[in-house]
Amino acid sequence: MPPETLIEVKNLSFSYGSRSILKGVSMTMSRGKVVAIMGGSGSGKTTLLRLIGGTVTPSAGYVKFDNHVVHELNRDALFKLRRKMGMLFQFGALFTDLSVFDNVAFQMREHTDLPESMIRDLVLMKLNAVGLRGAHHLMPGELSGGMARRVALARSIALDPTLIMYDEPFTGLDPISLSVIGSLIRRLTDALGTTAIVVTHDVQESLKIVDYVYFIADGVIAAEGTPKEVSQTVKPFVHQFVHGEIDGPVPFHYPAVAYHSDLQLEDRLA
Repeated sequence: MPPETLIEVKNLSFSYGSRSILKGVSMTMSRGKVVAIMGGSGSGKTTLLRLIGGTVTPSAGYVKFDNHVVHELNRDALFKLRRKMGMLFQFGALFTDLSVFDNVAFQMREHTDLPESMIRDLVLMKLNAVGLRGAHHLMPGELSGGMARRVALARSIALDPTLIMYDEPFTGLDPISLSVIGSLIRRLTDALGTTAIVVTHDVQESLKIVDYVYFIADGVIAAEGTPKEVSQTVKPFVHQFVHGEIDGPVPFHYPAVAYHSDLQLEDRLA
């Protein structure tokens, strides 16, 4: 039996004023899978996460999450749906005046009526899953970048969400921390049966852990496939992105007049 679809994105378009960001994007994401969304800066990857979470409204098309069209929900229904979503923000976004323990406990205290004794057990369980149970008493300022990201990951799974969205989870991490976070994303997805969406520029680390990849360019899906398929693609944009080539469809030089014309202009002005 094929995996059940958790998210359906259909003909999705979105603009900031007159600037079009997404132009009829369609994709599906199944339960229990890790899906990467890749593309250049400003291509609309994080905007897609915002559309899934219902913080912005599409200009056309829709996002359907768990059989609900997100932008059609009223405020109460949307907040209820968001209880099924976890989010790991770029750089973690921990509450700086709360301890590691209280950062992870925050959602449990806000959204459940669980007794404090049960919250304590659950927080320690989440922290143990990311290898930081012994750091529960520390403040965010006492953590390394990799540790802070792992605490943020523990917080994102605090309410056992159906979907976890990761916005650039590898940014600014050293190679060891990067591998740890990648491994945790894969292991937690498999252990919890969640769906994971990873928005990232880190091609090589992502291709080790994801099941499927979508590339966004110029507001549309430029390519999609399994990690093996995208690694072997001959599509110019995807090939340049995957292999980190300096020049290609995304040019090294910003558009300019011919170089000799600029030099001639400088001579005339001298």
